[in-house]
Amino acid sequence: MLATTGGYEVDDDQSRLDIDVIADFLSTAYWSAHRPRETIERAIARSMGVGLYGADGAQVGFARVVTDATTFAYLADVFVVPEHRGHGLARVLVRAVLQHPELAGVERWMLATADAHGVYEPLGFAAIDDPDRFMIRGATREAIS
Repeated sequence: MLATTGGYEVDDDQSRLDIDVIADFLSTAYWSAHRPRETIERAIARSMGVGLYGADGAQVGFARVVTDATTFAYLADVFVVPEHRGHGLARVLVRAVLQHPELAGVERWMLATADAHGVYEPLGFAAIDDPDRFMIRGATREAIS
C-alpha cells in the first residue's frame, strides 16, 4: 500500500486493478474514448498501474505511469470516478505515484491535461515554457487537448 486517507487507499498491487472499472471509465474520457478495450489492457500490462480503492475495497480511481524509472515518466489515464470526486483524492493518488519508491528519483515527469491543472500544479507540475521544443507523433493536438 502506498497511501491512505479518509478510508481510501492507494495501492500499486497490479492484481487488485479492476480492468472493468478502468476500461469503462476510459471508454468515456475525452483523452481515451477512441481506445478499444484491448488497447487499454495492453497499456496497463506494459505500464505501472496504481489504483485508488474505497473503504469497501472497490476501485474508484486509477493512474498509469510509462517510465524508465530513472530519467523520465509520463503520467497517464488519471481519474477518480465521479461519485468519489471532491475530496482531494486525485491529488492523493498522484502524490502517492510521485513518491513511489521505484519512481522517487525520476528526473522529469510529463502529463497532458485539458481540465485538471488544479490537481497537478500544487504537486509541482507547470505548463511547458517552450512548447515548440516538444513534438508529438500519432495523435493530433486536438486529441489530447
